[in-house]
Amino acid sequence: MSRIVVLVGSMRKAGNTDLLAQSFVEGASKNNIVEVVSVADYKVNPCVGCNSCFTREGKQCFQKDDMSKIYEKLKFADIVVIASPVYFYGISAELKAIVDRLHTPMRNEFQIKKLALLLVGAATLPELFDAIKLQYQLVLDFFHLEDAGMVLVRGVKDIGDIKKTQALKEAYNLGSSIK
Repeated sequence: MSRIVVLVGSMRKAGNTDLLAQSFVEGASKNNIVEVVSVADYKVNPCVGCNSCFTREGKQCFQKDDMSKIYEKLKFADIVVIASPVYFYGISAELKAIVDRLHTPMRNEFQIKKLALLLVGAATLPELFDAIKLQYQLVLDFFHLEDAGMVLVRGVKDIGDIKKTQALKEAYNLGSSIK
């Protein structure tokens, strides 16, 4: 049994990214402890690159926002799942702020062993996810993490469009495969 944190990067509640993440959670919850962290529920400022977290007591960021709550959740996670809509070939700005704030020595306390990726994009271009997949692979390599899998969905724009695809089943199956 693993502890899984799903970082949902959509501000749109009950949208396609939320539906995809929930389908993953339904599958993963059968054999794991799963917690969803939605950017819509937290206020996280971007990293300012000051590096004061490397010298401050407790390695804490000087910013007083909700990132401290997210650090606590990630500290106990075995697996992190990134779920995001794709905007201009990248993850959402709100999710990117969380990822950037992981530039902290506190990440050395994390026990994360695997990452998974759930992406939803309106475009149908074959290269739609390439930039994100490259960053994802670089993170896997740098931190020596295992890829737990991906569900990449193209051509999904309006709320509920994802229900017309096989993606929800794929996400459920991915979640179920994690033990």
